[in-house]
Amino acid sequence: MKKTVVLGATDNPSRYAYKAVHRLKEHGHEVVPVGIKNASVNGLQIITDKTQKVDNVDTVTLYVGPQNQPVWYDYIISLKPKRIIFNPGTENRELEQLAEDNGIETMHHCTLVMLASSTY
Repeated sequence: MKKTVVLGATDNPSRYAYKAVHRLKEHGHEVVPVGIKNASVNGLQIITDKTQKVDNVDTVTLYVGPQNQPVWYDYIISLKPKRIIFNPGTENRELEQLAEDNGIETMHHCTLVMLASSTY
């Protein structure tokens, strides 16, 4: 299973990031929720400290708009993920280029659709 950082995690059930945490866990993936709110989602504490180390990350799935991503660039790259999924509305050419420069695969897709279609 793929260790996945959900960037933009929230305890708000109406948000897609919340749903992603739940669906990823349901599919057996190890989930690391990261965001700006000190809360928990699906029994997991949301990491708010950009210096907290997370090892062996396969995927970072983005639920943060491009205007709010620059403060996360260093953190994302420090995780050394194999891939970054740009969910709808998170597309950002600058971050894609930074990822490419660091050997990280990028894709424009929807994590929830990928899980539902067994293509995650």
